[in-house]
Amino acid sequence: MKITRAEVEHVAKLARLELSEPELDTFTAQMDSILAYVEKLNALDTDGIVPTSHAVPMENAFRPDQPKDSIGVEAALANAPQHTDSFFQVPKVIE
Repeated sequence: MKITRAEVEHVAKLARLELSEPELDTFTAQMDSILAYVEKLNALDTDGIVPTSHAVPMENAFRPDQPKDSIGVEAALANAPQHTDSFFQVPKVIE
């Protein structure tokens, strides 16, 4: 699969990237190499191979949830730059 310079320019425009002429040439060649490799992979017979999300078996590394007491309002607001009563005060963003 050959990618054209115009397609690279189009993708750059969609991504809102401004590329110089040498960058366009470089990215066109690099993307063409990537697509050629993907075409090679598509030629492989993958019938009977179970899809996996990881190459090796994985387990959840998180600890189990344990309920604990809250830190309290005063501790939560201790490092807040601004607060009003028991609430964080933030700048207004909607007019």
